[in-house]
Amino acid sequence: MLFRQLFDRETSTYTYLLADQQTQEAILVDPVLEQVERDSKLLTELGLSLRYCLETHIHADHITGTAKLREMTGCLGIVPDKAQASCADRYIRDGEILQLASMTIQAIATPGHTDSHNAYLVNQDRVLTGDALFIRGCGRTDFQGGDAGTLFDSVTQRLFTLPDKTLVYPGHDYRGYTVSTITEEKQFNLRFTGRNRQQFIEFMDHLVLPSPEKMMEAVPANERCGNVNTSVLS
Repeated sequence: MLFRQLFDRETSTYTYLLADQQTQEAILVDPVLEQVERDSKLLTELGLSLRYCLETHIHADHITGTAKLREMTGCLGIVPDKAQASCADRYIRDGEILQLASMTIQAIATPGHTDSHNAYLVNQDRVLTGDALFIRGCGRTDFQGGDAGTLFDSVTQRLFTLPDKTLVYPGHDYRGYTVSTITEEKQFNLRFTGRNRQQFIEFMDHLVLPSPEKMMEAVPANERCGNVNTSVLS
């Protein structure tokens, strides 16, 4: 399996490219609109055919590149089950497996950052955690149906129960980290270590964070898979 971690500096977003090297079929996870040209060039250079764009959730900090990539390549857009996205070609449920040649991608429902959020376990050895779990942190829970208690349950009961050696690849990083493991996050992620559920809720409820700069633009656009032409821009 070919696996690449790609970074959007403006929003500190990671996009992941996965491809089967025999069939040359590829998946992009959480593509960013402003990076479509980069991603398309890389696909061409590597001789890959894009089959799917897969979202962990409806993003508030960037507009997805799915609509543009779908227009360019004919790929299918996939979002978590129950996500408010009328444009999706397919919805993926908790436990459902997306199989593409040698690649097995299993959806793990991890709501809490938003009310519909999936992590994706890839080939049983790495997990793309989206905004549920960061390296030494986690996503916020104060909008888009977020709930701190639900996020605590998602991380401690769904992600921290994966094998300890499972590699953790987050949806964002703001401190220069690229990869971790389940073992490390259970030991060193201070959002969770030493806190019970109620303490986590109280901690998250007292965070004072500014709204994402692109939120008013990004959320309606992402509910249309990144189609900005029919979104309400402000």
